[in-house]
Amino acid sequence: MIIPAIDLIKGKVVRLHQGKFNLKRQYLYKPLFYIKKYIKQGAKKIHIIDLDGAKDPNKKQIVLLKNIFQYNSFPIQLGGGIRCKEDIDLIFNLIPKVQIILGSSIIHNLKNVQKLFQIYNPNSLILALDVKINKKNEKIIFINGWQDKSNIIFENIIEKFLDLGLKHVLCTDISRDGTFLGPNINLYTEIVQKYPQIFFQASGGVSSLKDIINLKKSGVKHIIIGRAFLEKKFTIKEANLCWQKE
Repeated sequence: MIIPAIDLIKGKVVRLHQGKFNLKRQYLYKPLFYIKKYIKQGAKKIHIIDLDGAKDPNKKQIVLLKNIFQYNSFPIQLGGGIRCKEDIDLIFNLIPKVQIILGSSIIHNLKNVQKLFQIYNPNSLILALDVKINKKNEKIIFINGWQDKSNIIFENIIEKFLDLGLKHVLCTDISRDGTFLGPNINLYTEIVQKYPQIFFQASGGVSSLKDIINLKKSGVKHIIIGRAFLEKKFTIKEANLCWQKE
């Protein structure tokens, strides 16, 4: 599935360059404008990240999210500062059709996140593992809105959740995100082959329909696309046709 992404800072739609808050592009319209546009163009789900919450969980944009979803019901993936059961229950009460994206909390409190997989349906939870690949070809996880290096390797986290019913993993190569440099096809081909039981989502660097074709061939189940849609590189209809054709 092709899933358009909307990142939010202080109520504004933005895109970061390689996860850097000081290198952000701000877009003209309010979040609901883009959401309605994407749904009208054929999007089946929207990917929303509260970057304020990701940077500081005490600054989650709850009021904004309430306003966005008060009169609208569409499937979304939501992430940013979601750290505990209370956060998840609040979101489930707020938004009827939602998958929760768990990111930094995986590193901050691994055992707590493992417990969440026993409380909730694993299909409603997505592990977001954002990586930079070092000279040893190790996938190092970054957290807190990509500000901090964890020194923990991607595969080490995956292994800790396989027996808990893990189904969905969003993997972003930070070095490609918001750059239009193209996705890291080798990364996704490798992890799909290593963990065929997981539905992987690819994010970062998509700039052309050819990128979509190459990602589909890698075996990922979903592609998260942000800047390319915001800057009209191609439409969601074109992306969906390309995905379905391959």
